[in-house]
Amino acid sequence: MSTVDCEQEESGWGVLEGLPGDPMIWVLIFSEFAAFGLFLGAFAVAHAIKPAVFAAGQAALDPRLAGLNTVVLVTSGWAAARGTAAARAGEGRPSRYWLLAAMGLGASFVAIKLVEYAKEIASGVGLEASPFFTLYFLLTGFHLLHVWLGIVILAVVCRRAQVTSVETGTAFWHMVDLVWVVMFPIVYLVR
Repeated sequence: MSTVDCEQEESGWGVLEGLPGDPMIWVLIFSEFAAFGLFLGAFAVAHAIKPAVFAAGQAALDPRLAGLNTVVLVTSGWAAARGTAAARAGEGRPSRYWLLAAMGLGASFVAIKLVEYAKEIASGVGLEASPFFTLYFLLTGFHLLHVWLGIVILAVVCRRAQVTSVETGTAFWHMVDLVWVVMFPIVYLVR
């Protein structure tokens, strides 16, 4: 057994040890990727089975609001990354400011998404309107829940802005960003 193997066995984390933040967040992130992957897979299969229903559902959505939300969430990820860089440089106050900016942009994402939901509901579509809207509301609602959770996590790590904590919180936040960047074209654009 090599020295590297012994070191990996002693820590118990193996490949997760080199990742930023607490290794347990990566267990959560990988499980969340699996959950979102299953949701998106179900969406793709249902789309292939009922292309006309999905085309009609997509036509009822507002891709401009979703596009704006994409810009907002990606910008929040950039702010979180700046917060991580500041924490690593030992700059607690700037780190907090960047994390507050990320949280504010996350809250903007939530507000825009709620406006989008309100428009859709006002036009007569809901969870049971069609298979498209059932999956749309479940998938985007599940993501919205993660945005809220991410804001809470960033708020908790923002208090002290310690490097490992900030890395842990922003790793989760980047997972939320990445999921949306993948979800946006699949749900709103791919016909």
